[in-house]
Amino acid sequence: MTKFLEILDDKSELVKRALKISVNCIQEAIAKRGKCSIALAGGSTPKPLYEKLAAQNLDWNNIYIFWGDERYVPADHPDSNEKMAREAWLNQCPIPAQNIFPMPTGADPATDAATYEQTLQDFFGSQDNVGFDLMFLGMGDDGHTASLFPQTAALDVGDRLVAVGQKQEDSRITLTLPTINASHNIIFLVAGANKQDALQQVFHEDCDPKDYPSKFIQPKEGRLWWLLDAAAGEKLSPDGAIYAMKSR
Repeated sequence: MTKFLEILDDKSELVKRALKISVNCIQEAIAKRGKCSIALAGGSTPKPLYEKLAAQNLDWNNIYIFWGDERYVPADHPDSNEKMAREAWLNQCPIPAQNIFPMPTGADPATDAATYEQTLQDFFGSQDNVGFDLMFLGMGDDGHTASLFPQTAALDVGDRLVAVGQKQEDSRITLTLPTINASHNIIFLVAGANKQDALQQVFHEDCDPKDYPSKFIQPKEGRLWWLLDAAAGEKLSPDGAIYAMKSR
């Protein structure tokens, strides 16, 4: 695994850097494998990145869109990750409709998680072959990522691609840790001073990942970028430096 930590001046610089890395990863995947599979994050931080990706001149016929997690709401609900991504990106570019694979939320969470797992197996050929070319992730101020929340059962799911995540009483659908860590490229997008304390824990070697699940994200053979704005990264790098780290 190669891991990079970059602290950018502000959110606009974070988005600019994420755009450059994303376009390079997409083009690289298509050149190597003839297609690029992308798993999207929800939340507010990736939205401006999605808007900029929509304006890029990319090989849309060979780009395939999935989601890393979804709130258990209808696709037209204001909280839907699918709705946000479609409005910011997918409805604004000529990507074929059949290349988009949203998480279902119409039956019950366990059934829909199993349905999405089958969708992934059908696309990649088998469970063992699942590996997204590009995965976008965010991090909550509690250290969660996707819908993998601290001290919840989904963190222990190692034999499935998709699980039911739990945020208090609310069920969600989420990719599991092995699925995320099988990705070729992962980009964390983290902005805001409210993320400082969780980031300190995630980057501390003695942190228990079950308390701060983002620490579990360690792609087996891929590249991992942590892109932070200065407000989020202040306690990691008080002088505002931008630097990179390599692991293993």
